[in-house]
Amino acid sequence: MSSAPEKTQASANKTQKIASALLRYRVLAYVTGIWLLVLVAEMVAKYILKIENLPTWIPVVHGWVYIVYLVLTVDLAIKVRWPASRTIGTLLAGTVPFLSFYVEHKRTKQVKADFGV
Repeated sequence: MSSAPEKTQASANKTQKIASALLRYRVLAYVTGIWLLVLVAEMVAKYILKIENLPTWIPVVHGWVYIVYLVLTVDLAIKVRWPASRTIGTLLAGTVPFLSFYVEHKRTKQVKADFGV
């Protein structure tokens, strides 16, 4: 049998976990979006402007940042119990330039409203 203070503590603990997951997701959504823009600029420079000797590590960095974004997005989705469609849409937002910024704003607003974080 649990008492009211234990339920309050459990609720506060869950809210703190959601707030932490949301912060991690937000940071990685922005970092992913920025690196995607850098990658697009690199591709434009390489394939359209025909600039040679560009750094070869830009796609690698974006790839690793995107993988971390995927992991942290799934972590948040599990904590807030998003349906699969919302989770997949949020995961794919890191593949379209500027979309990660928009989706991050929408998801943050929704999570804050739903969980009071």
